[in-house]
Amino acid sequence: MATQIEKSKLEISNGKYCDCPTNHINCLTAKEWILSQIGVWKFSYESRDIRDKDIHPATFPISLPKRCIELFTHAGELVVDPFSGSGSTLLAAQDCDRNCVGFDLKPEYMNVCQSRLSTQEQKSQQIPLCEDARNANKHLDENSINLIVTSPPYANLLNRPRTNKSRRGKLRQNDQYLKIEQYSQDKNDLGVLDLDQYQLAMTEIFRDLLPLLKEKAHCVINVPDVWMDNKRMTIHISVVKALTDAGYELRNTIIWDRTNIVNRIGIFGWPSNYITMGTTFEYILDFWRPPSTSSQTNIPV
Repeated sequence: MATQIEKSKLEISNGKYCDCPTNHINCLTAKEWILSQIGVWKFSYESRDIRDKDIHPATFPISLPKRCIELFTHAGELVVDPFSGSGSTLLAAQDCDRNCVGFDLKPEYMNVCQSRLSTQEQKSQQIPLCEDARNANKHLDENSINLIVTSPPYANLLNRPRTNKSRRGKLRQNDQYLKIEQYSQDKNDLGVLDLDQYQLAMTEIFRDLLPLLKEKAHCVINVPDVWMDNKRMTIHISVVKALTDAGYELRNTIIWDRTNIVNRIGIFGWPSNYITMGTTFEYILDFWRPPSTSSQTNIPV
């Protein structure tokens, strides 16, 4: 069972043990690299993925963090998920032989995560901590993280009855209809905050994470936007503002095209109010910790 642990530094490695040249940011071949340069990504779910919203209301497929891990790290390096939920990032790290630490406030999610991880012995470690991400610096050293990859709570936008407007016909009246699918009601949970409070909390958390991240190491955040009360709630813009205020630099915006996993979508707005279907795409925002001025190479003009 995953439990709250004493705040002490973890004994976990972050050094690569592949033979890649030091100026390479990953172990990919050129052919694999170019596939990731296309700015629209698709993923499929597999048997290990959790699709049951009674277990967790908003999971991403293991293949999403796996692609980010393969793109931005080498074997043996350290990946961190500050909002790890049911542990998909830790499973992806295990598949890729990367060390990984996942933080989450909810013991039930940490227990689910622990049960999903393989017990097969390997060189890397994957550690789920029932802990607030605000305390990450109590467990990890500065300049130790090679990649942050996560999907944070969507502010308080799940804290309302689900109406299933994105589904058509009888599919709307499923087990989730009119349920409130919030992560928790913990006062420290970002999912109880309105969008303005959420942005400030994200700035605070990621400002504290920044010194733990190596220079030029990436931070990848997956979020959707949400329609509520006939308004687009632009979570992705709040995340961009929060992280740039915290000192990160936005490097790439990737669209997660979800059309291959969405069936019989409902009709929004027709015939008088055009609304793009939030269920058909999400944002994958790629930031990094900018290199310090002293470490940048002067390039002649």
